[in-house]
Amino acid sequence: MIRLTAAEAVVRFLAAQETELDGKRVPLFGGVWAIFGHGNVAGLGPALHAARRRLPTFRAHNEQAMAHAAIAYAKTHARRRMMACTSSIGPGATNMVTAAAVAHVNRLPVLLLPGDVFASRRPDPVLQQVEDFGDATVSANDCFRPVSRFFDRITRAEQLLVALPAALRVLTDPAECGPVTLALPQDVQTEAIDFPAEFFRPRLHRPRAPAADAEELAAAAEALRAAKRPLIIAGGGVKYARAEAALAAFAARHGLPVAETQAGKGSLAWDHPRNAGAVGVTGAASANVLASRADVVLAIGTRLQDFTTGSRALFAKARLVALNVAAFDATKHGALPLVADAGRGLASLGEALKDWAAPKAWQERAAIATARWRRTVDRVTAPRAGTPTDAQVLGAVNRAMPERGIVVCAAGGLPGELHKLWRATDSASYHLEYGYSCMGYEIAGGLGAKLAAPDREVVVLVGDGSYLMLNSEIATSVALGAKLTIVLLDNRGFGCIHRLQTATGGAAFNNLLDGAPQVDFVAHARSLGAEAVRCADVAALEAALPRAFAGKRTTVLVIETDPTRGTAEGGAWWDVPVTEVPRDDAQRVARAGWERGRKGQRTGG
Repeated sequence: MIRLTAAEAVVRFLAAQETELDGKRVPLFGGVWAIFGHGNVAGLGPALHAARRRLPTFRAHNEQAMAHAAIAYAKTHARRRMMACTSSIGPGATNMVTAAAVAHVNRLPVLLLPGDVFASRRPDPVLQQVEDFGDATVSANDCFRPVSRFFDRITRAEQLLVALPAALRVLTDPAECGPVTLALPQDVQTEAIDFPAEFFRPRLHRPRAPAADAEELAAAAEALRAAKRPLIIAGGGVKYARAEAALAAFAARHGLPVAETQAGKGSLAWDHPRNAGAVGVTGAASANVLASRADVVLAIGTRLQDFTTGSRALFAKARLVALNVAAFDATKHGALPLVADAGRGLASLGEALKDWAAPKAWQERAAIATARWRRTVDRVTAPRAGTPTDAQVLGAVNRAMPERGIVVCAAGGLPGELHKLWRATDSASYHLEYGYSCMGYEIAGGLGAKLAAPDREVVVLVGDGSYLMLNSEIATSVALGAKLTIVLLDNRGFGCIHRLQTATGGAAFNNLLDGAPQVDFVAHARSLGAEAVRCADVAALEAALPRAFAGKRTTVLVIETDPTRGTAEGGAWWDVPVTEVPRDDAQRVARAGWERGRKGQRTGG
């Protein structure tokens, strides 16, 4: 037996967990992000200090940002490694709730250890305590319940013997994976009991890879064999299963074009012969025309959210086969479910299909559409005179990108441009948070990606709106020597929502503010310790990028862009309801378009 405080037991247990990368055993947890306050400084603080060589502690400037960094770290490692985050009891804890939602939606593991109020209740109410008038068991940490895959409040130290293994089960399970919250009352953290030494032995966690059910496999194979116009949609589950090679082999053998979701982009290199491009609302014309004409869609490792399905209208008439490790996702939209690991599922499906292949005419149609779209990308990303569009900026960055570079982005208009236009070279090279579309993820996410892949160049693309929301981790990246190249596109407001507002019949209002101050982003970035350069145009940006890549310190490159222009090519209908009582011609036109779009939606399922 070993006598430890609850906080010491948590830290020792986390340090003992291991995973396997490239045949080597490595720590499962890459470290703990901590912003100390009352609620964790006197409990977890000393425990983390004592274990700092085995389990490094990192300090951020914002609790939401540190959780974003932890999430990005896990995403970059395809969920094989992860991080924990600890905060104080009040706003420090609730700051992490938004990040918990990001991890929940994107099926990514992060362990959240918020401090909590006294379990003993002796000094209640304490500073920052949220009191429920009708339920004394409620604290601010109950906000984590709906955005956690597993939640527990540890009111006795011995509960850790059950709670910590349960937490690891969820964090490492391919189907249940998501955020886990263990709320730790500040007095319990400091209380000691005798723990069995066996509890802290090293444990190796390998991702489970379930095989397909024989009957589901037979039904899926039958559906594909009957297809005349089959299409694969590759989601993030392909990457998390490390099934990129299996996907490439399957698509090549059976002649199927592959469309990619935001999470799945990069599953095939952009120039792979079977890569038909991005699918959905932010998709390429090539993939979307194939999706609209497909009679069978094999959706692999995707949640099939509305941006992928064109709000259930893009491939509404196709028969849907969903290969997914999570039954929850495999049964959406009335799909034929094939519940299995993506790699094993594709291998078994390939064996069942034998030499079957899609008709040659369909394969040729896909190749022609893809070649046409690639020419479109060349055209819309080429530099031109005048204030540049987002597409022209990302085109410059893409052309200058080092071979193994990683691009990181999240909310706003940029993800739509990136999804349809960016040329991803491998599965880690494209890092987008577009499940929760969380403004503020970008810079913190870039930091997490850099910590996970220190040998790769990490480029963050961020708009001025997101930058102003959460930029503090520039200072953290400088302090840690985790160099980022940040390209800040300044359209002087919320350009993406401005375009959506006017497209749905609304008047321009509250997004592009005429009286907003001209922010000196270069001076601001320098004040946080970064190098910074203002680029007058795309040519100046192209000249600055190689210098930023060669530098040793985080660099922010600022360029003004046009807030009114997005890429018109590509895309699919998105269900954004328009007023039922139009007041002007713009609203009447928008309402009529919305009603036409609704008629094509898949019903049921």
